[in-house]
Amino acid sequence: MSIYAIADLHLSNNNPKPMDIFGENWEKHELKIQKDWQEKVKEEDIVLLPGDFSWAMALQDTLKDFEYLNNLPGKKIMLKGNHDYWWNSLKKLNEFIEENSFQNISFLYNNAYEIEGKIVAGTRGWNLSSKEDEDKKIIDRELIRLELSINEGIKNFGKNKEIIVCMHYPPTNNQSLEKSEFIKLMQKYNVTKCIYGHLHGEEGHCERVEGEVRWNKPKTS
Repeated sequence: MSIYAIADLHLSNNNPKPMDIFGENWEKHELKIQKDWQEKVKEEDIVLLPGDFSWAMALQDTLKDFEYLNNLPGKKIMLKGNHDYWWNSLKKLNEFIEENSFQNISFLYNNAYEIEGKIVAGTRGWNLSSKEDEDKKIIDRELIRLELSINEGIKNFGKNKEIIVCMHYPPTNNQSLEKSEFIKLMQKYNVTKCIYGHLHGEEGHCERVEGEVRWNKPKTS
C-alpha cells in the first residue's frame, strides 16, 4: 500500500469556476488530475487531501464533486481548506457521506488515523504572515486543534509511532523559514513529515518548502 497526497483540487462540477487564472496548465485541471490519479493510485492506497477540495458554498452543492472523488481509486482522507465553505460538523459530514453511499472518503477533523503503523493527524492552520489580533486568535485555535488531533492518534494507536501532520496552510513562513508555533508543536511530538497545500500558480510554487528542514529542538529543563 502507498500513501499519496494532493491538495487544492478546487472542483466546481456543480457551478463551474475555471481555474486557468493561475496559468494555462490549470485548463481542464480536473481531467488531468483524474487521468494521473487513475494511472498511479490503486484501490488499496491512501490519498491525503489537505484542503480546498470544492468551490461549493453549501454541503448539498458538493455532491458532484464528491461523486468525482468517490469514483477515483483509493481511500481518501480529507482536511478542511480556507475555501471549503461547505465544510460542516464531523457528524453532518459523515451523514452526508453515508446518505450518498460514498464508501472510500473520511475526514480529518479533531481526530486521527493509523496508516501502515503511522499516525496521520492535522488541522487547517492559518496565514502566518498576518499580525492582526483576529488572525492570532485563529492561529491559537488551530494549534489547539492540531495538538488535539495528535493526542487522539497517540491515545488510540499508541506511542512511539511515526506521526505525519497534514495542514492546508504552510506551517512556516516560506520566505524566512520562521520557526512558527506549529513547528514548535510538531517538534514537541517528534513529527517527521508535514504535508500542506494552499500554494498554486507559478508565484505560489516559488515559495514552497520541500525536502528535509532542520530546526534546533527547544531546550527542556
